Amino acid sequence: MLTITFTVADLARTRLAMSPLCEVVASVRLLKSPRPHPFHSRWARTTRERLAGIELDLLFDLVDPSVWYLADFLTPPPNSPLPDLEADLGTLRRVSPDQVRADLDVLAYARRRPLGSLAEAQLPRRLRRPRPGELPSAGVDELYADPVDGIARLADQVAAYWELAIAPYWGRIRALLDSDLLYRGRRLSQAGPAGLFEDLADGVRWRDGALSIRHRRFHGERTLSGEGLLLTPSAFVWPTVYSSTIPPWQPTLTYPARGTPPPSGTSPHAPPPSAWQLSSESPGPTCSTTSTRPARPPSWPPAPASPPAASPSTSAPYEAQAWSPATAPGVRSCTPGPPPPTP
Repeated sequence: MLTITFTVADLARTRLAMSPLCEVVASVRLLKSPRPHPFHSRWARTTRERLAGIELDLLFDLVDPSVWYLADFLTPPPNSPLPDLEADLGTLRRVSPDQVRADLDVLAYARRRPLGSLAEAQLPRRLRRPRPGELPSAGVDELYADPVDGIARLADQVAAYWELAIAPYWGRIRALLDSDLLYRGRRLSQAGPAGLFEDLADGVRWRDGALSIRHRRFHGERTLSGEGLLLTPSAFVWPTVYSSTIPPWQPTLTYPARGTPPPSGTSPHAPPPSAWQLSSESPGPTCSTTSTRPARPPSWPPAPASPPAASPSTSAPYEAQAWSPATAPGVRSCTPGPPPPTP
């Protein structure tokens, strides 16, 4: 269990924002799940085909579902409520080399420990460099050795991934996230913090000035001191939530946007799953491939036939899979198609 305690100043500084980078990272994590929920499975299947053979090794190596920690520099807090990808990538490129290494130190620690605590994770780890094998790959070792070049390479891979995996659907995803932000703002004005937090997700509870987040593999207490909490909706994290509470990063909670399958027992404000029946409104990328696929991606994601029988834990849920774009057959060169229409 993770508990975040607020002061009045923290409640005043709590804000809402969407994050294209968060959608990239959450969707990569979903792709590395061996069994995506049916709600996302059609998107996952189509996207895996598109990404086959594309060089995305550093991005995929850094997102490891089997570890309870995700390097915080991958999802730096957005500077505005509605950033585009270029703005988020600009923030990523400005992360200091020391901070990149500090986050990778925590990642190496997390890979050695199946269970984590906030008190342990926020201790300085720079007493020694990670030993061989403690980081996910040689590419991540190179990022540690030269963060400036490594972050530039990572940003290029994020941009390439976005064009193939997210851009064809971004108009509808953006509309979903916009709708959630408007709803949360309305709930805050109507019922204060209790209204804002009450139906974020299963396992998230507001009580007596504190937010409790149920994680299976991470625990601790974070007392805020005026920095507030950033709330970020996502189309890809359901049925979990992600939390970032290790200083010096802005404390952040990423939760399932309304319109993804609602958690069990949510408030009646949540819309039915069928409210988010997406289809791409622009052609997909033009790809040279040995397989045949439709020019337009199928509807994504399909509405599930029925809600899940039980709500899973809100800790990192997935086990890592050996699949990666570099080792999958099929696509070898891709030219992005036209951008999706602006919502």
